[in-house]
Amino acid sequence: MNLFDATILGIVEGATEFLPISSTGHLIVAASLLGAHDEVGKVFEIAIQIGAIFAVVWAYRDRFSSALTGLGRVPSANRFVLNLLVAFLPVAVLGLLFNKAIKSVLFNPYGVAAASIIGAFIILFVERDSVREQREVNARITSVDAMRPMDALKLGLAQCFGLFPGMSRSGSTLIGGMLFGLSRQAATEFSFFLGVPTLAAASLYSLYKDRALLSAADLPAFAVGTVVSFIVALIVIRWLIRFVASHSLRVFAWYRIAFGALILAAGGLGWVSWPQI
Repeated sequence: MNLFDATILGIVEGATEFLPISSTGHLIVAASLLGAHDEVGKVFEIAIQIGAIFAVVWAYRDRFSSALTGLGRVPSANRFVLNLLVAFLPVAVLGLLFNKAIKSVLFNPYGVAAASIIGAFIILFVERDSVREQREVNARITSVDAMRPMDALKLGLAQCFGLFPGMSRSGSTLIGGMLFGLSRQAATEFSFFLGVPTLAAASLYSLYKDRALLSAADLPAFAVGTVVSFIVALIVIRWLIRFVASHSLRVFAWYRIAFGALILAAGGLGWVSWPQI
């Protein structure tokens, strides 16, 4: 992979990781268009999520610092870490069990298109005006600190839908959080926090499992992609919190439908020869 491709994919990863539009789906499509969706490319697509992880840690460095220094002594720090662990477990278990099957069947643009469109209709259903306003007024949890382990488990189960490329990990967690009684801001922030252990585990596992495919020559591209994704993700995180607080997610749903339809049209009309796997 050359540095230009690495830069483009780093921008795609950073821009889409925390939006409810699926970073994995966009990376699969972008890498396919660049001719970089080979086995090493698939590892790259997962590994550069490390940049997005560092963006969350940096943006919320005070929160993570207080959690680490207060662990074992401060109840709020213990609860925060416990909630992240509980929410992470479902995707860790299902990811290990079904990762190979999902990659072999759904890691292609057609699978991404289908999941993108299905997820869009879920967002449109959940974000109906009357329901959205009533849900926000009656939100049971308005702060991440008020979450209980059972709330975390529910969001962890919702996150599992993000294992399907095109469905969106952050979108699944965000929508799930709102359905389970979290305010929009609390659901968004917990989606950011939960991304840290989830993306870190996925990236490190992929690098370890497929280490035989990599060489020292791949390091510059991986470094560039990671740094670019960090910078772009940091910008998106700061913007998204402000956007979600006062806007519906329907704009993302309509984008997902257009994105999925374009993928299907491009393949069906012969504009692009999409790889099947």
